[in-house]
Amino acid sequence: MSVTIKSNREIELMREAGNVLAIVHDEIEKIIEPGITTAHIDEVAASIIRKYGCTPSFLNYKGYPASTCISVNEMVVHGIPSKKQKLMEGDIVSVDIGVMYNGYHSDAARTWPVGEISPEVAKLVQVTKESFFEGLKFAREGYRIGDISGAIQDYVESYGYSVVRELCGHGVGIEIHEDPQIPNFRTDKRGIRLKKGMTIAIEPMINLGGREVVTLEDGWGVVAIDKLPSSHYENTVLITDSEPEILSKRK
Repeated sequence: MSVTIKSNREIELMREAGNVLAIVHDEIEKIIEPGITTAHIDEVAASIIRKYGCTPSFLNYKGYPASTCISVNEMVVHGIPSKKQKLMEGDIVSVDIGVMYNGYHSDAARTWPVGEISPEVAKLVQVTKESFFEGLKFAREGYRIGDISGAIQDYVESYGYSVVRELCGHGVGIEIHEDPQIPNFRTDKRGIRLKKGMTIAIEPMINLGGREVVTLEDGWGVVAIDKLPSSHYENTVLITDSEPEILSKRK
């Protein structure tokens, strides 16, 4: 495992990437409505990213064909945008976006309601977001990765939801995915100790039903086997000598 400590210059570049990423998410939220295609969301995101002199991190990453991952309802992650896929009233849509600025990445995901959604699903989306902030409490120098993982799992399972285990958070910087991995559940090992200057993406992926998932034939999309909704919330986080800093937010 090779975990990098970022310099002040590198952190500033990641802040800029994160600022642009936050702008993109803000603009995407405004256009989410019934009838819009996931391809249109992808096009809007890519246009904004390039407008600010940045590059979509996901485009062509390991052959991925789009600038964003857009996952609807039971699709957990890595949904490929399509002109044929229209959002419908009552759906939820998870939009995962990476932005690269001068060689440094920021990564963040949000799950949005499409029109009016059921209270049950709205609660899932709310708890998923809240679980990120429960984990963030332990994103501090001296704690271990497992402390973040355990906090997320405990919070999510207290509501009866399931944590997806085949996917996890990760380091981020020069590469969109770096060491270390950040599981959203406890493992046999507590993981490395966090140090000032580490940059990590914490990203709970939470299912309303069971935790079991399967990858689609396209090799990308991951769906809940029971076809119940899944929610995703992610930010890029800097470990400091005090409070953690969310880099994927607007200045």
